[in-house]
Amino acid sequence: MGFRNSWLQAVRSGRQRFGAGIDVGSQNVRLVVVSQRSRAHGALHLEYVSTVALAAGAMAGTEIADRQAVARALRDAFAGLPRACAAQALRCAMAVPASATSTTTVPLARLAAQSHCADDGGHALTALEPAVMGEAERIAGIERHALAVDWSVDETPSPIRSVKIAATARQHLEARMECAATAGISLTAVDGEPHAALRAMRYAASRELDPLEPYVALWIGTDGVYGWRIVDDSIAGEMRYPAPEHADLADALRDLVHGPVLDCALVSGEVDLLDGVGFTLADIADVLGCTVLPFECSVLGGLVRPLSDELLHEPAGAVAFGLALRGVIE
Repeated sequence: MGFRNSWLQAVRSGRQRFGAGIDVGSQNVRLVVVSQRSRAHGALHLEYVSTVALAAGAMAGTEIADRQAVARALRDAFAGLPRACAAQALRCAMAVPASATSTTTVPLARLAAQSHCADDGGHALTALEPAVMGEAERIAGIERHALAVDWSVDETPSPIRSVKIAATARQHLEARMECAATAGISLTAVDGEPHAALRAMRYAASRELDPLEPYVALWIGTDGVYGWRIVDDSIAGEMRYPAPEHADLADALRDLVHGPVLDCALVSGEVDLLDGVGFTLADIADVLGCTVLPFECSVLGGLVRPLSDELLHEPAGAVAFGLALRGVIE
């Protein structure tokens, strides 16, 4: 799920689609560029990866404290972009920090009742927007004029259809757009970090795991650990730690894995942050009772040219890869 507005215009690049994922972290900017010849069947290719350190003080938590410093890092990250990519219309997506994003899932029937419209799809769904904005205000604690909101209706048949809503303060969105524009980059989408990482791990699972094999996807961010249990290619359970209902990370993981026996867990993000809660990848494997595979961009697409950036092999590359993937599959 990403935040879309009229000023985030999609760019088409013909038969070969190029997607760039930009992850602005607390200490560096990560960039991944991928391409695909055909949306349906074409192989995915890794075109370019780059990691650029941010100047000290550029970020203050989730806030961009020095927009010029971030813009300079963005320019440096794109400076080595191969001519073949630079000549194309890149679909560029950037991440919004997880802690700055609020999400919820609401029954479609409830929103439809609030909006006095049918919940059977069609043009009537446009009438849901006031109710959606009301939910966004509630979960974010911010008035709607100061929010950027994205929402989508799932395709599950009634009566269990639901609406997914994501909301963030508009200032987070505008700051990233301004930095990108200053660096000469046109954004087509802004996405939440966990959703981008999950997209990357689901793609990795489609390449590395047996079809329909139940697995867990974990993303470790600066504000905690996010987890999803995937069964039959659908999300069967979710967790976030820290959270009031979990005594520790082990408790959160055990709560997540109720259901079919797991063979594998995919782990992405800032794995080193596990040290802060006294955990390791081996501990995750012990609690979940399955093999743990760290996420790696390098195994998920053919290399168009030799690439040496460490981001190819770092689990932290999942957000940038997931953002770039969005550009070629949507």
